[in-house]
Amino acid sequence: MDKRTIFDEELQELAQLAKGISHPARLAILKHLSETKSCISGNISDQLPLSRTTVSQHLKELKNLGLIQGEVEGLKINYCLCGKRLEEFKVLFNKFFQDELFCYDNPC
Repeated sequence: MDKRTIFDEELQELAQLAKGISHPARLAILKHLSETKSCISGNISDQLPLSRTTVSQHLKELKNLGLIQGEVEGLKINYCLCGKRLEEFKVLFNKFFQDELFCYDNPC
C-alpha cells in the first residue's frame, strides 16, 4: 500500500512544499529573491556563499515546485518569485495551523 494514498491531496502538497524549502540554501535563495523585489538576471551564486553548481541545483528544485520562475534571455536567466504559488503555499500552511489539530493552551 502506498502510504501517500491515505493522506488527502492538501496534506501531500503541503508536505512536498515543506520538503522543498527545508534546505537552508533554498530558503536563502527565496529570501534573496524576495529582498530584491525584482527579477534577478545573472548568477545568484554571486550573492550567496555557495558554488554555482549548488545554486543551480537548488534553483531547479524551487522551479520544479513552482515557487520561482526562470526565463532565458540571451545567455542569462531571469529568476523571479512566483507570487501566486507562494500565496497558495501560505494559504495551505496557515490553514494547516488554524485547523483544530493543536492545543495552544498547553505550554511547550
